[in-house]
Amino acid sequence: MDDSLSKKIKVIPDHFEVSSPTNSNSDHSNIECTSTPPTKISSSLRGLPWSSSTNGQEKVEITAAELESLRSELADLEERESHLKAQLENVDEILRSARLTGYLYIRTRWTALPGEPPPLDDNDVDDWIPRFVVLQGPCIFLYRLCTDLSPQDSSLLSDIVEVTPMPSFTREDGETRYVFKISTHHGLRYECSSSSKIQVESWLSALQTDCKNLGGDPEVPNGPSDL
Repeated sequence: MDDSLSKKIKVIPDHFEVSSPTNSNSDHSNIECTSTPPTKISSSLRGLPWSSSTNGQEKVEITAAELESLRSELADLEERESHLKAQLENVDEILRSARLTGYLYIRTRWTALPGEPPPLDDNDVDDWIPRFVVLQGPCIFLYRLCTDLSPQDSSLLSDIVEVTPMPSFTREDGETRYVFKISTHHGLRYECSSSSKIQVESWLSALQTDCKNLGGDPEVPNGPSDL
């Protein structure tokens, strides 16, 4: 090339340079990225071969497949961030509007209808499951976790016919559980327990008040001595 011509040409390096593949049919073309490394990078980026270029910047060479993997990872992170934001907004709304919330151990039982044989005695069966219980408006909601966007079960307060304490019991680990039950006119009975006697009394009091406000007249405890 003529020396006078080469002096008039200014070469500007590309930010992304695709190297020539050795095989024209290869799907793994290398992509050289030149950038300043971020302060916080994902686990995928930490494993990439960063090196210094002649102009002082950091660069890394990745394949097209690795680049697509990074894009997919970023999309997953954005989706998870959106989901967590929705969960936080839902929890905030519940805490603002609910009359009472908290974790209780729950198990369900069915009352035998007229003409049906009595159910088996399963009081000793340890099938208590923790649930996040929400007393909100005219309903009581049961969530698996407080961050769940929708409840697993619910019941109208107007369907409740009985709210009464049950005998406490002691677990094998020595923990005492205080118990109360919520019975509906459908025959469904929620048995609720907690290691906190104050928490159980709070739920009994709140359910008694809300059921009466809705015009119902469920059987309710007379006081803490019933526990």
